[in-house]
Amino acid sequence: MMIQRRRVKHITSFEARLLQHAQQTRQAAHRLPPGKKREMLLRQARASEMAVQIDRWISSPGLRPPK
Repeated sequence: MMIQRRRVKHITSFEARLLQHAQQTRQAAHRLPPGKKREMLLRQARASEMAVQIDRWISSPGLRPPK
């Protein structure tokens, strides 16, 4: 028996989804009082924004493969 993967067609780009996640996470964090949960959400938002920067850097035309 062959296992089939679920295919998902995304309407928005990877970058847009990451930025949306960062924005939603940051808004949720600002609604919470200072504490561990809020810091965790802010850390997730920063990680999503960093992933966008890394994705832009990797896909930039100036990036060359190693020789």
